[in-house]
Amino acid sequence: SPQRSGSGPRMSGNQSLCTRFTLVAFSSLAELQPVLFVLVLAIYLFTVGGNLIIISLIRVTPALHTPMYFFLVNLSFLEMCYITSVVPQMLVHLLVETKTISVGGCAAQMYVFSILGLTECCLLAAMAYDRFIAICHPLHYTLLMGPPVCLKLAAASWTTGVVVEAAQITWIFTLPFCGTGEIQHFFCDIMPVVKLACVDTSRNEIVIFAVSVLFIMSPCFLILCSYARILVTIVRIPSAAGRRKAFSTCSSHILVVSLFYGTALFTYLQPKTAHTPASDKATALMYTVVTPALNPVIYTLRNKEVKEAFQKLTHRNSLRQMA
Repeated sequence: SPQRSGSGPRMSGNQSLCTRFTLVAFSSLAELQPVLFVLVLAIYLFTVGGNLIIISLIRVTPALHTPMYFFLVNLSFLEMCYITSVVPQMLVHLLVETKTISVGGCAAQMYVFSILGLTECCLLAAMAYDRFIAICHPLHYTLLMGPPVCLKLAAASWTTGVVVEAAQITWIFTLPFCGTGEIQHFFCDIMPVVKLACVDTSRNEIVIFAVSVLFIMSPCFLILCSYARILVTIVRIPSAAGRRKAFSTCSSHILVVSLFYGTALFTYLQPKTAHTPASDKATALMYTVVTPALNPVIYTLRNKEVKEAFQKLTHRNSLRQMA
């Protein structure tokens, strides 16, 4: 067949190599796309706004200048970047008929959300370690969780995310992609893109699975170990009020970890044959749109210190306006 110009596939021998992908997740929902656009835009603005409020609140409240809230600022910033790596492009595709993305654009998107996803795994482990020190070794807390330690843990989380995922995604994009270039998804997720390769990808899939097990499960194991020790310590606290107070400092983190790891394990620890377009899209909507939107809600509604800081700030502002 003749070579197409512009966005068409480039001919190489008997195979046409894709220069653009088409994201076809919403193609069958023509009449629902305007409704989805409004809904996803509202969730996106709420998520960015909510995380900005948390970051600003922690910055202006000296009482919240503690290790736990230092990590929460990192997490809120990360969540804003994570949802921004996927949702704006999804919103554009809900409005236009031709839902294409260049291979380079697809790679850039995959780099960003993969790096942020793995960094979040590591940050959640650092936050669990912080809670472990606070509850199990309260007398040594300021020594063991001083600013240099917090900075090192945050830097290690970001460095791990960047190094591991940059290597993995670079390797994925050395594969040749051919055929129609249709991705049964609304963004460039790892497995739907790997499925488009016109060579045997079994080695790539084994490496992706191994990286997922090692770098998703290692932080998960550290979190489980931290909470096992925390649980033992809480059970030994003699008063019910003391037990409640100790547990309340962990409840928000436990909820966020459960949401994040629930969807991550379901998505990335399945073999290729178990992935269906419908299940991929449903779980991806959960971890790219719903989970980042729930995090600010969890950390404001379930966190007494953040709620109090917010009330003080709004009360102060209302008094200024009245004066």
